[in-house]
Amino acid sequence: MNPEYYEFFCSVKIISGKKALSNLPYEMGLLGAGNAMIITDQGVVGAGLLEHVKAAFDGATQKIGVVFDQTPIDSSVKVVNELAALYREKKCDCVVAVGGGSCLDTAKGVNIVISEGNGDLMAFQGMDRLTAAPKPFIAIPTTAGTGSEVTAAAVIADTERGVKMPFISQKLYPHVALLDPRMTLTMPPRITAATGMDALTHALEAYYGIQKNPVSDSFSLTAIRLINRYLITAVKNGADEQARMAMANASLCAGIAFSNSMVGIVHALAHATGGCCHVPHGVANTIYLPWGMEFNLEKRHEIIAELAPYFGVAAGGDPRAAASGVIRAVRDMRRELNAICKLPLTLKDAGVDESKLEHIAKSSLDDGSITYNPEEVTFEDALAILKKAWDKE
Repeated sequence: MNPEYYEFFCSVKIISGKKALSNLPYEMGLLGAGNAMIITDQGVVGAGLLEHVKAAFDGATQKIGVVFDQTPIDSSVKVVNELAALYREKKCDCVVAVGGGSCLDTAKGVNIVISEGNGDLMAFQGMDRLTAAPKPFIAIPTTAGTGSEVTAAAVIADTERGVKMPFISQKLYPHVALLDPRMTLTMPPRITAATGMDALTHALEAYYGIQKNPVSDSFSLTAIRLINRYLITAVKNGADEQARMAMANASLCAGIAFSNSMVGIVHALAHATGGCCHVPHGVANTIYLPWGMEFNLEKRHEIIAELAPYFGVAAGGDPRAAASGVIRAVRDMRRELNAICKLPLTLKDAGVDESKLEHIAKSSLDDGSITYNPEEVTFEDALAILKKAWDKE
């Protein structure tokens, strides 16, 4: 498919490799910053990863002004607003996010409030609502799935309403992304699997979505290739630095792809499920991915069929058969991950009450991702997928 028109943008400086983290103070200096707010969580602290970050400042002119290590599993408006006040109190001039998607999204939210000079994040919900230049922002991912270190989006929960809200702007891109394999070595098998499937979902939905283009396709295909080769290895042997580095780069590539080409019904359902039932995003994407692909098969089978060689499926012949083979390969990958680390394959296994399905379906229709899905999605369509995903693999 050769689009008549497309736009592509990624402004992030990427530093990837062993001990990439040691560049942190230098990169702060290049951005004119000297006093960092570190935003992280208890999982990062408990794994000893924050010590790598602190060690990077040894002998440096730059310093850590404050560390916030209580980021919740789902980033929230309340936490963002509180952290913005703390940033001002400690006279910080740079945001450094160390963690998974929630930490990075929280940091993006803080940057919005600080840069825009407003005390309430809710004033900027939606797309392209930002006008001010962002403060220096460096992302250090400790998972390999969200790709948030190279995306223009943040998803932040309004806990009072029980919904997850998107914030989208080119001003949300971090200035620098540091990918260091030391920061993902301690990730448990199930989280490795879930985040890896999150990255695969990003790559696949970006590849067959309505805004696909030759540039984003190249990033999607690289991510798909790396995930197929290294995800199982990373789950089985978390100490494998090569597999960890490959998955970090796969997540980054998938993030660049979907930040430009967007995603579709799988993400719309995952966001709604996370907001309603607190299912981790990677787990929700794992559950919905094959069902979303099947839903789009009629319009996108020829494009999905192009992925056959990446999944070990015979190419050529009937495109629909090849596309169906790709979907089967995705299901096989899920089952293998389930066998290794009990990654949930159904909503029932993930603890979702069947009575919540209609609410999830309604909420998904309000998610911006659904507007980029190849097939138009009705409430009945969303509910039908949810009913299948509830107890079928």
